[in-house]
Amino acid sequence: MNAITLTIPRLSAEGFLELCKANQDLQLELTATGEVIIMPPTFPWTGKQNFGIIAQLGAWIERTGLGFGFDSSTGFTLPNSAIRSPDASWVSNERWEALSETQQKEEFSPLSPDFVVELRSSSDSLKKLRQKMQEYIDNDVRLGWLIDATTKQVEIYRLGQDVEVLESPATLSGEGVLPGFVLDLGKVW
Repeated sequence: MNAITLTIPRLSAEGFLELCKANQDLQLELTATGEVIIMPPTFPWTGKQNFGIIAQLGAWIERTGLGFGFDSSTGFTLPNSAIRSPDASWVSNERWEALSETQQKEEFSPLSPDFVVELRSSSDSLKKLRQKMQEYIDNDVRLGWLIDATTKQVEIYRLGQDVEVLESPATLSGEGVLPGFVLDLGKVW
């Protein structure tokens, strides 16, 4: 099952929100060029792997209180006007609390997360995921992980740096973005 891409000319952010409300059973993203991406549900194994990531991130958030975590159904409006939904993401308290209540609760929050994770499923195009990761970095995401469980390869994206590729790492560090967070990939692979 692959994602389907539709081109809807002149679709505004408000129009996309209406499209999402009218189709709540679909997971949709809007690219900066106006394409609507319809993503199929993940297979159970990918969902299990993603849950392993979210559970560990959630435990770190509860322990530190340094920000807020989000799952794959959360859309963020990036500075380039794309509305994207990372598989897991985190936003610092300071940046989240700078948003109005409406921006937090009733629209796709107008900010790039500080941290994102994309987990490649068997149906995902690696090329498209790499483009999406670069888009996050180009829109001020500070740290991003592209995790390919099939090959046990991780690509680390950092603001202002080249992509680092790791082969079969046991853990990943949240570095200075998520201080003290270590993802145990044994719970993901």
